[in-house]
Amino acid sequence: MSLALHATRRRTETLDLTPEPTLAARQRMALRDLRAAMGQWRLCSVLAWLDIKLRYRGSVLGPFWLTLSTAAMVGAMGFLYAALFHMDLHDYLPYLALSLVLWGFVGTIIGDACQTFTASEGMIRAMRLPFTLYGGRIVLRNVLVLAHNLIVIVVVFAIFRIVPGPAGLLAVPGFAFWLLDGLALCLLLGAVCARFRDIPPIVNSVLQMIFFVTPVIWKPEAVGPTRQWLLPFNPFFSLLEVVRGPLLGTIPSAAVYVSAIGSSLLLWALAWLLFARVRGRIAFWL
Repeated sequence: MSLALHATRRRTETLDLTPEPTLAARQRMALRDLRAAMGQWRLCSVLAWLDIKLRYRGSVLGPFWLTLSTAAMVGAMGFLYAALFHMDLHDYLPYLALSLVLWGFVGTIIGDACQTFTASEGMIRAMRLPFTLYGGRIVLRNVLVLAHNLIVIVVVFAIFRIVPGPAGLLAVPGFAFWLLDGLALCLLLGAVCARFRDIPPIVNSVLQMIFFVTPVIWKPEAVGPTRQWLLPFNPFFSLLEVVRGPLLGTIPSAAVYVSAIGSSLLLWALAWLLFARVRGRIAFWL
């Protein structure tokens, strides 16, 4: 009995003497985690594709059910809101189709980011994998879903003969920003929601409000020419516009790009500092 007590006391003293990792050490461990996840991109891709197959297992159309529902919503809302807002259907329907598909991608990533680690609790407890890999899994999964929904945009653009032109190439770096921001959201919201399980409903409620105050179903011109300078203060508008604008054949303003880049840098700074701080505790919060 005394030997067991002595051994327990020695283990406790050893733990007490273990120094806390410094900020630089945490940053290095987080960076190693990111590098390890990048080295396992094939596993990340397989897990993302497996998520799609499991979600629509037993379904005839699979993820194309989501494509059909998006097409139905675009058609119904397009004719209705074009009449309510007294806008030309040829001009409004391609805008609405593109906006709803892109917003669906953004909103789904934000919602899934809250479950980055909690939804993978079994894998985290069973095997040692870099935590960043779970964020990349969510981003790639939503990219696959977006690829299915792009059919709606292609069909609508073909019907109305919309061609983005050379300006459409600017959507590529804008979408790259989206992928990086999506990973940052997974690291940030995934860690916060693993610790506080009340956060996901709050995020969903806030996201619904942001949807209505962001030009998604209404066009930026609706606020009037004297108030359009306020729109870049909404980071969701700026991030949406750097992809949507070029695909519609327009080049976003410098204020939009400054807002998008600034909000992305701020998001990554917050996500990286938090992830580096709590990375070693995530497994214990699940």
